[in-house]
Amino acid sequence: QVHFVESGGGLVQPGGSLRLSCAASGFTFSKVAMTWYRQAPGKERELVARITASGAIINYADSVKGRFTISRDNAKNTTYLQMNSLKPEDTALYYCNVRLVGTDKRAPPGVYWGQGTQVTVSS
Repeated sequence: QVHFVESGGGLVQPGGSLRLSCAASGFTFSKVAMTWYRQAPGKERELVARITASGAIINYADSVKGRFTISRDNAKNTTYLQMNSLKPEDTALYYCNVRLVGTDKRAPPGVYWGQGTQVTVSS
């Protein structure tokens, strides 16, 4: 079944860096876009970054543009989020996400989420 293992979160001071990883299984990873979302307590879920299957097209939220970099390694079924120049407002639970639309031979269509990894930016 579709499954994600997210890692790399933690406590970091403002201006610091973290790299999040999302190891995926249960679907044909190389054929779908991967997305990172985040949600802080009491706030709406926010799309952070998205990368298409080949990595050719990448989109970022305006709030993280120039500071975060999304990437993927299809051979390892893993997507990454490199976060630099972190700010307190980046504090949130970060989720790996995929939307399967029915063309995957290994998994049914649907929206799938990882368990989340906590990022806390504080002095």
